[in-house]
This record gives sequence, structure tokens and C-alpha cells, in this order.
Amino acid sequence: MDTFLKYLAVFVTGGLLCVVAQILIDKTKLTSARILVLYVVTGVFLTAIGVYGKLVKIGRTGATIPLTGFGYALCKGVFKAIDEKGFVGILTGGLEAVASGIAMAIFFGLVASFVSKPKSKNS
Repeated sequence: MDTFLKYLAVFVTGGLLCVVAQILIDKTKLTSARILVLYVVTGVFLTAIGVYGKLVKIGRTGATIPLTGFGYALCKGVFKAIDEKGFVGILTGGLEAVASGIAMAIFFGLVASFVSKPKSKNS
């Protein structure tokens, strides 16, 4: 039963983040790019004030996989690098923390471009 509750917490956390994004898409004039930036910045802000870490403890991957989780990883990387390197950590910590995720997104995007056949919007 304990495992079921963990999975439920992950599902509900990730689902609620997706529901909020869908409401923003449907009910506002915000573009997808603006919602993306809003989610990343929200993740950074909530991490900086200590709220998002508590959400990650409850929702685990349901909180770390969406775009707010990317902001969480950026902010946690900066905090860690500041502790280790001082002021220079502000400039390097975020990218060090998310570099592997960015590299994998580029790699899988490249793989997808090789196996898919693009179509023009006119056809």
C-alpha cells in the first residue's frame, strides 16, 4: 500500500502541474514559449524561497520532470556551486546541474530528425 501511495503522489503532483499549464493554454493568450519560461522561472523562484524542495519530497519525479523541475535543478545547482566555488558558482552551477539533460534533449532531437519525415504545413 505504501508503494501505491508513492505512485499516487507522483501522479497527482505531475498531473496538477500539467493541468495548470493546460488551463494557461486554454484560458489565456500566453504563447507556449511564455508558459515554458513562466514554469522554469516559477521553479527557480519556488526553490529559492524553499517551497519547491518540499513539493519534490512529496511528489518526487512528478515534481522534477516538468519544466518547473528544470528550474528547480538550475537553482539547486547554483546553490551547490556557490557553496563549493563561491561567487563563480553563480555563473557555472546551473549549467553544470542541467548539462546532461540538455545534451540528452539535443541527442534525442537529432535521432528523431533522422527517423521522421518532415512535412510542410502547406501539404
